[in-house]
Amino acid sequence: MSISIKEAKYIPTGNEMVSIPTLREDGSIESINVMSMKYRGLLEMVGQPFISPFIEVDNQQVQFDTLEWERQNYWIPSYKGNEKDIQFSGTIHAPVGERGFYYELKVTNQSSQKKQISFGFEGEWSQTYHTINESRSFNGKLHTFASGWNHSHVMELHTETSQLSLAPMFNEALDHEEWEKVSPNSTRFHFSRNVDVNPYEEQTLVVYWGVGLEEVGAATSAKEMKRQTVDTLLERSITWLSDRKLQISEEEKVEEIMNVNAFFNYFYATGLTFDTEEDVLVTSRSPRYYVSAAYWDRDSLLWSFPMILQVDEKRAKEMLTYVFTTQRKNIGIHSRYIDGIVLEPGFELDELCAPIIALSMYVQKTNDYSYLEKSFVKESIELVLERLEENKHPDLHLYSTFLQPTDDPIVLPYLTYNNVLVWRTYMILHDFSSHTQTLPNQSFEEKAQLIKQAIYSHCIFKDNEFGDYFAWSIDCEGNHNIYDEPPGSLQLLFYYGFCSSEDSIYQNTVNLIRSERFPHAFNGCAFEELGCEHADHPWVLSIANSLLSGREEQAKELLMRTPLDNGIACESINENTGVSETGEHFATCAGFLAYSLYFAFGQEEVHKWKNNILALE
Repeated sequence: MSISIKEAKYIPTGNEMVSIPTLREDGSIESINVMSMKYRGLLEMVGQPFISPFIEVDNQQVQFDTLEWERQNYWIPSYKGNEKDIQFSGTIHAPVGERGFYYELKVTNQSSQKKQISFGFEGEWSQTYHTINESRSFNGKLHTFASGWNHSHVMELHTETSQLSLAPMFNEALDHEEWEKVSPNSTRFHFSRNVDVNPYEEQTLVVYWGVGLEEVGAATSAKEMKRQTVDTLLERSITWLSDRKLQISEEEKVEEIMNVNAFFNYFYATGLTFDTEEDVLVTSRSPRYYVSAAYWDRDSLLWSFPMILQVDEKRAKEMLTYVFTTQRKNIGIHSRYIDGIVLEPGFELDELCAPIIALSMYVQKTNDYSYLEKSFVKESIELVLERLEENKHPDLHLYSTFLQPTDDPIVLPYLTYNNVLVWRTYMILHDFSSHTQTLPNQSFEEKAQLIKQAIYSHCIFKDNEFGDYFAWSIDCEGNHNIYDEPPGSLQLLFYYGFCSSEDSIYQNTVNLIRSERFPHAFNGCAFEELGCEHADHPWVLSIANSLLSGREEQAKELLMRTPLDNGIACESINENTGVSETGEHFATCAGFLAYSLYFAFGQEEVHKWKNNILALE
């Protein structure tokens, strides 16, 4: 199935190893990147642009400014154009399971006269960036040299030896191939075929770009794709995508939003390091997101994980294994490098609970209780319990945090939403203890009930207009504040099974934070959703929260009107226009948006599973 892209700016694509985040609407690519375990982040290959297609007909340049784009199976971008009696098309495809990508350019003579056509690609690798939240120049030298391995040239980024290599191979012999060393860190290239094209004849040029640590790895990666052929690679990816795309009982546009964001989440919130082939989880593999290439428990497990669990249970299990091994040591700490070392310090209670909540979703979906028997899972659960006790109030059954769900400093240390997650965690562990001998019951259910009682005793206050409501946070000394944050909203108390949607205190709370008294509610705006101080615009996570908490029709109507970031989830949108305001290419948020749509509008079997999520049996 093909879906049109309207008003394209960037059309991101990629696979497990190579990301292409900045494919432009004129068919050119500004940059590609890979994840490096050695350098604990992204290595970006950048040009002005990096790769650009061109076509000349009878020595006149064809313009690429009015292209018609589509995403094949919601992910593989391709375009069509028509000018000077020439129909042309391009496909940019990073095949699943391959170490690279290819760019296919086709031209067809639509006239009754023979045409002289020169077509191909030009570009430059002019800069290399190392990215972990911020992009910085990589201190290495770019070597370009002829290679017998691909019968062309290879570009290698060197420090003491090669750290990253890129090699092209071509499906046809070239009529012109030029490589120009511009500086120690920059190389320009130009590849083309010059052909006399008969009426209604089609000609094709494919460049396979292989990635590796050095010359041989990069060249043979390109050669492997060439041997497979474009048809085989495309058919394999189409089958892979078809097996994982999901259907919902809504109009086609809603299903498009869900699947596009599901695949963006799959390929941009998870991946393989190109140098060690290790599974890693990140907020986003796109440098357009302002905290890219790093790991957050909350982002990966509460937002990204649920949708990946729906489309690929095996991949979801691999995610959990990465968390409970590589990332285990620092569970609950603000953010970490992809190797588990602390990036940004600061304890966050929601992040501490996230691994247990994700584990529960996996077990309920797959019935794989044997996974709980793994030693690294048991050790991780024990570590979570230890850290919960370290942050418990000395007298009350409430738990503190240092940072809020936005990663901003707290106003008061005991957040209602966070403590609901702790309640949920203990309820999950109670369920686990009845299915495994490795986790003996430690009065988990009793602890959960004490937490619930403490929330109802200390976190509820009375408002003259709205009645009893849940405070955002308290200090256990009588002080509280009225607030809400999309990354951890009080709207989700119903979703996590803490109370029913009919609970009067819950309803009063939602009404209060959606009222004109809440400065971040954007009442009366064209795109009315909740924001917060961190980014004072309506959040896409708030749209997802509404989908999960009984406001699905309102959320759907808003979602149908917003362009987001060319269909991809961002952090926030403009309250008047719906266009992206902050946090473009927010991959884990894309996963949560896709999951919330599936949760709200999925088929009957989804609703059966939904019941298990809302209430532990």
